[in-house]
Amino acid sequence: MSKLRMLVSGAGIAGPTLAFWLARAGALVTIIERAPVLRAIGQNIDNCGAGIGVIQRMGLEDIICKNKTNEEGIAFVDAINRPKAQFEVYHSGKGKSFTSDTEISRETLAKILHDGTKEEADSTPQREFDLLVAGDGLGSPTRSLIFAHVGKICIRSLNQCTSYFSIPYQDPDGTLARWYNAPGRRCTLTRPNNAGKTIVFLSIISISEKLQSHSKLSQNEQKQSMHEIFPNAGWEASRMLAGMDTTDDFYMQSNAQVKLDSWSKGRMSVVGAAAFCPSPISGMGTTVAIVGAYILAGEISRCGTDYEKAFEAYESIMRPFVDTAQSLPPGAPAIANPETAWGNNLMNRLLDFVSWNGLESLLGRFGGPPADAIVLPGHEM
Repeated sequence: MSKLRMLVSGAGIAGPTLAFWLARAGALVTIIERAPVLRAIGQNIDNCGAGIGVIQRMGLEDIICKNKTNEEGIAFVDAINRPKAQFEVYHSGKGKSFTSDTEISRETLAKILHDGTKEEADSTPQREFDLLVAGDGLGSPTRSLIFAHVGKICIRSLNQCTSYFSIPYQDPDGTLARWYNAPGRRCTLTRPNNAGKTIVFLSIISISEKLQSHSKLSQNEQKQSMHEIFPNAGWEASRMLAGMDTTDDFYMQSNAQVKLDSWSKGRMSVVGAAAFCPSPISGMGTTVAIVGAYILAGEISRCGTDYEKAFEAYESIMRPFVDTAQSLPPGAPAIANPETAWGNNLMNRLLDFVSWNGLESLLGRFGGPPADAIVLPGHEM
């Protein structure tokens, strides 16, 4: 690659990974990010399968291992915190159960990738560029400019909205994730991290126009919507709502997928959630983002100035993997968030049966697609 000038939009997960490999291949890379700081919250993420292979090739495996959440599994609990079903951490890294030993907070992984890219990215940003790649997330404004004709049509809503934030750790939080379903398709979840906090998830299955358009609300209005939905949810909802009011890392996100017929137009392309978000419930978002960035960088490096050939190869290699990642169980996510107390009790009984009979492998089929369903090319970068 002869000093190709690259502009990468987005400094989350896919953007820095792409910049790392492009710079390693000799490109002049400039990353732009509209947020003043890296996003400080989000769900714990499980980079697994082929994604781990990319991280190993980046030389970041050791530092990521040192910063894992050390979550030891998950317990499904009732309104008085009694465990109704429990699953231990899965140690192969392929995501066959609810928790794997590769769990890391999104904030931590983003910082590791950001720090690992600073030495590789161009310290004297260019003003003119040969290619643009958008890796700026599910709601990518850059994607909207590249593919103006698709608008919001490319976003497939799963009718679930989730708020993420942290609250002070308490001893009962322990080292397990704890999942509680309240009637009305409401889910509350706590997860440990390695920074003395407890991460909270408040999720609701809803087609409410207000929630579907939550990005147009102020943060205070988003928090108020959670107060309106969860005040009588039970379990630790009161503690969660009180902590939400004082936290400074609140974030709300729709559960959705991005479906595009093509990932490029002219000299512009998309990667990560901006291109093919598989949804948080797939457990594959981080993996496909990291793998997609690696493959795109490799094809640009291999094809040089023939960007059309590079984009075509990138899509040819990644499309089957993305299709697999976006293949969700029938009825998901609503099936995991029953409408009634009876339905919640039945789900807990079924999960208890699975856990006691050593049938965790069934969760590989129900809980998400295989993360190793792609062979990483041996790009020379």
